[in-house]
Amino acid sequence: MMKLYSRLAALGALAALAFFKNSSAADKLQDAEHAFSEMKVYSAEGRPWRNAEEDWDAAKQRVATNPSWQNWLTKEKAAVDAWIAKRSDRVSWICGWHHDFVSPKDAAYLTWTPEIPGEEVSFFHSPSDPHVEITPKLMAAWVYEFRIQHAEMMLRSARLYHLTGEKKYAEWSASQLDFYAEHYMEWTPQRKDQGARLYWQSLDVATSGFLYINTVRLIEDAISLTRKQFWWDHFFKPEADILNDGFHQIHNIATWHRTSVAAFALVYHNEALWHQVIDGQYGLREQIARGITDDFLWYEQSFHYNEYVVEALNDLYEIAGLYKRSSELASELVKSENLMLSPIYLRFPNGTVPNPADGTGIETAPHDTFLASTYRVFPTTLGLETAQKQYNWNTLIDPPQHSPRPYTLPEVKSLNMQASNMAMIRKGPWQIYLHYGQLTASHSQAEALNYSVFYGNDDITHDPGTTGYGSPYYKEYYTQGLNHNIPLIDGKGEIPPKKGQLLRFSAEHGNMTALQPNYRPDAIAGRTLAIQGNNLVDIAQIKSRDGSIHALGLAFHIEGKAALPEIFKATDTLKDNRPISFKYWKNVTTADCTDEISFNTTFGQTQIKLTFQVKGPFKIWHATTPDVPPKKREGFYIEIQGKEAKFITILSPLKPQT
Repeated sequence: MMKLYSRLAALGALAALAFFKNSSAADKLQDAEHAFSEMKVYSAEGRPWRNAEEDWDAAKQRVATNPSWQNWLTKEKAAVDAWIAKRSDRVSWICGWHHDFVSPKDAAYLTWTPEIPGEEVSFFHSPSDPHVEITPKLMAAWVYEFRIQHAEMMLRSARLYHLTGEKKYAEWSASQLDFYAEHYMEWTPQRKDQGARLYWQSLDVATSGFLYINTVRLIEDAISLTRKQFWWDHFFKPEADILNDGFHQIHNIATWHRTSVAAFALVYHNEALWHQVIDGQYGLREQIARGITDDFLWYEQSFHYNEYVVEALNDLYEIAGLYKRSSELASELVKSENLMLSPIYLRFPNGTVPNPADGTGIETAPHDTFLASTYRVFPTTLGLETAQKQYNWNTLIDPPQHSPRPYTLPEVKSLNMQASNMAMIRKGPWQIYLHYGQLTASHSQAEALNYSVFYGNDDITHDPGTTGYGSPYYKEYYTQGLNHNIPLIDGKGEIPPKKGQLLRFSAEHGNMTALQPNYRPDAIAGRTLAIQGNNLVDIAQIKSRDGSIHALGLAFHIEGKAALPEIFKATDTLKDNRPISFKYWKNVTTADCTDEISFNTTFGQTQIKLTFQVKGPFKIWHATTPDVPPKKREGFYIEIQGKEAKFITILSPLKPQT
């Protein structure tokens, strides 16, 4: 097998399809400004970004003369008034982790409502689990969402004050800030390593911080300087200290920390603090310079966090624009917009995007509502087009301009994303995404060499991501090798993080080969994916390092239905003497085979002959396996005993598309 890898390595250097061609910083910035240009809307000065604005006088005129805006305002006031009349926070409530708010039955997220558990409702529920007991852990997770909703109402109330002039709204928002400042030290940190009091973790301090600080910004003309200073001394400064003390690394949470404190600094006119969190070690500039790869993807690899980081940056850029500080962040603004747009160029035919790492659920692209939420800083053709139809605070105070040209969806092409350890081949009806290595341990899973496939518009196999991090499904199944289309040794996948090597990439010929030389301490692994005629051929190889006999296997999942031959018989022994992840496979059947087994599978209107080839005798299992909770899919596990193995999977469309 090592000879095979040597021959593969000799096939040539990595293909260069990276976005950047030039070496100088100026050239790279210019290239970044022009990347994804078909989506961007440029200013008269040639900038792809703008300063956010707030025109409250024009907003007042709109609600006074436009029936649609009058109707919107009536509903907005009713919602805020109802919350103010009935909802208030409590010092006795201990905040938990929102990732714990999942069903113990199937790991699906529960449905949050503002009714107080144990007082107004007697149980939780989800669409797939109608009656869930209220436990202390779930109650604490409920409190998290309540506090976020309460903070959002504080901001909405502050905006109503600015729009209507009704001081009751400013006073209610101010009274809530008084409450948090007065009682802040009464909340005991739930995580000693992070020190967060009002929330369970420092990340939640950062994300909620934008809501609180924007509330201050909008009501400061209705309060005394003494009151504003009291909030700083007893609430915002302690929060800023927590955020500055934590996450001295390149990370999505660190980015939220820096952006939130930067917003505090602007509203409180603290120049020293501003420069500390922007220019200091692990400051915002460093987060963007090191966190965004040359492919304009977030280096933690989850596309969920791709968007999450953009959300943090956009929140800061809006405030920076209002304080006329955007020009200080011009380079960061350009790269941030590219981070937002890059997944659109990797989307599958059904509008989903690849799902590496441990993001919850599957992201879609283009995410039109998200683009619409960022138009005040990042005007794009789709974002502006979508925002034009919306009635909300953004479109009221900073109306979207008309896009200078119609929105068109950019074409998806084959890409070698070397800087991100990913590759995409699109050839004929096939679209294949390969994730062959990780750049950091954060949010990594045992999934190196995993791949996802579409044939035409049909989803053949995808990465389901994960569920709430507080669920046992997270550590025991979704992050493990069995959940992915990868080779396994003794039932285990790669130990992340491991950078991989792409030995060959040919968009023209439709093939790529990747190697994981340090897959595990006891294994080396590799994979070739090749479009041969109408077929997709996958060759996965794994070799033990210690010279001992191991259980060598392959996991493969489908989003269709397999017509299994009668040789498959029910069994309950798959989980025996294997990692805990195997207990999550249900309705298991098995068969003994030699050299090859084939059967038909159905994906919508597409039928594909699925063939597994392994030299000599092998065992195969089929089961119902977890997909995006609470959905299920079908999985196969093939295993032999040996020192090395080559598993060949062939997908042959029975009625090939042209």
